[in-house]
Amino acid sequence: MSVSFQTNATVDTSGAPDQKPPSGKQSLAKADRRVLVSLLPYLWDFRWRVALAIGFLVMAKTANIGVPLLMKQIVDSLDKTTAVMAVPFMLLMAYGVLRLSSTLFAELRDIVFVKVTQRAMRNIALKVFHHLHALSLRFHLERQTGGVTRDIERGTRGISTLLSYMLFSVIPIILEITMVTVLLAFKFDWTFVVITLCAIVFYIVTTISITEWRTQHRRQMNEMDSKANTKAIDSLLNYETVKYFGNEAFEAGRYDKNLQKYEFAATKSETSLGILNAAQSVIIAMAVTALMWRASEGIVAQKLTLGDLVMVNALLIQLYIPLNFLGAMYREIRQALTDMEKMFRLLGENKEIQDKPGAKALVVNGASIKFEHVNFGYDPKRQILHDVSFEVPAGKTVAVVGSSGAGKSTISRLMFRFYDVGVGRAEIPAGKILIDGQDIRDVTQASVRASLGIVPQDTVLFNDTIRYNIAYGRPGASDSDIQDAARRAHVLEFIERLPDGWESMVGERGLKLSGGEKQRVAIARTLLKNPAIMIFDEATSALDSTTEKAIQAELREIAKDRTTLVIAHRLSTIIDADQILVLEGGRIIECGNFRELLELDGRFTQMWRLQQQERLQEERGGV
Repeated sequence: MSVSFQTNATVDTSGAPDQKPPSGKQSLAKADRRVLVSLLPYLWDFRWRVALAIGFLVMAKTANIGVPLLMKQIVDSLDKTTAVMAVPFMLLMAYGVLRLSSTLFAELRDIVFVKVTQRAMRNIALKVFHHLHALSLRFHLERQTGGVTRDIERGTRGISTLLSYMLFSVIPIILEITMVTVLLAFKFDWTFVVITLCAIVFYIVTTISITEWRTQHRRQMNEMDSKANTKAIDSLLNYETVKYFGNEAFEAGRYDKNLQKYEFAATKSETSLGILNAAQSVIIAMAVTALMWRASEGIVAQKLTLGDLVMVNALLIQLYIPLNFLGAMYREIRQALTDMEKMFRLLGENKEIQDKPGAKALVVNGASIKFEHVNFGYDPKRQILHDVSFEVPAGKTVAVVGSSGAGKSTISRLMFRFYDVGVGRAEIPAGKILIDGQDIRDVTQASVRASLGIVPQDTVLFNDTIRYNIAYGRPGASDSDIQDAARRAHVLEFIERLPDGWESMVGERGLKLSGGEKQRVAIARTLLKNPAIMIFDEATSALDSTTEKAIQAELREIAKDRTTLVIAHRLSTIIDADQILVLEGGRIIECGNFRELLELDGRFTQMWRLQQQERLQEERGGV
């Protein structure tokens, strides 16, 4: 059991209802068929390599079966009186060639097929990765990191396991059983064939029955592994919170509960493996003894030669050695199918937000924004926005203010199409969001997001260098453009003072930087993108007063002649806005510029007076 902590996303499948393993043999069989059908297109691209690998496989097995036949000829051709002088040299040479050929063709099979396996793993993992990014924000908010990452990891590893065992173990065993049976039927009497086939059938039935019983323990192991991994990642991502409350022992206890369940399932799994191995050994021993007895009787009756006995023994050894691993193979194949089924189920997750068929790119010409009677709710039972209508003319700045939970940040999420407008109830119209008169649901998501830039309140950075995080705003930007963006965001001097400068690592989610430093990096990143529409969601909330004033002046300069939507809590930062919307309970209750709203003496005025009182108290406290 292993735990990996390298991811940044917040997604999970372990607790989702749709992630429960299918129950019943029919459901499992259907799931297995779906997995195999889903895998076939990735193999079809390399069909000639697959065919060539199977050809090498047949040649390897043919050479393998030929070895016991030659051994019989060698033994029977030896002259008892002059064995040393009459060694059948050509037969021995042929024996050596066959031995070499069986190994050589097996290696050629591996060389030819390895690219098929690795490319299939790469293509499927890449497709799942793309699909996860295409899923809605709702999917990612409802899940945690550990489960999905483990599903993808096990699923891609399962592809290699499935292809390797199916092509290099199961098919060879079936081929070898067929060849040996035909050979026994041709060379010996029917009893040899009956004993061999009965033993094989009994062996396979016993193996599959016990392995199916073991699979439930293995599945429980996987589930506990994912849950333990999720708990560990969640705890480590919230390292500071754990320390604040001194809950290290509590977190260790939560983690250990899943480890205990994993231990229990793993113990049962290993115990059942011992039972399986013992049952297999009994069946093989009985079959080999029976066949050797029949061959010995044939020699006594002078119907068979000593070479026949050697051949039967060699054939059985070659046949039963791979069969010895049938339980492990079946278990690994079943597990690979289960792991792949969970990964392919991720591909089946519905893309809540999708481009319409034939959707064209957004054409930006001025970049005006218009909300027309927008209603929205994350859940049909709880509506967030109620009939919200407003317009941001091209090149103007509109600010949205209101208390926490009023729906301010929801507006920016809707603009980015993380969600589509609507409550999910037919009786409530969804409304429209337009950019330059184009409904954003009718154009491609990529073009909408390309025209938008945001500085979020909660800035999350990649665990990489400062240069990487700023350059992320426009991959491929020149060093001078990156430095100019950092200068305009008032973060350049800070970067140059760092020991490693631009190559300084920011840590997991940017935790090595202060809140203000992270926010300035986010501002620089958005400035580098240089979008047609700017959204500032509490863009300076983590800055000190001096830096805030400097950056506010820079943001005002950036906002000139650019469509800007500002979501603000501190009203002093939006004095120069062309229009201010006061949002309360998901409804616009007041609208106007700063002076007009103060003259209304309404909700905005109350908020302004309250903030002024708080500021005066802070100043007096500082004195």
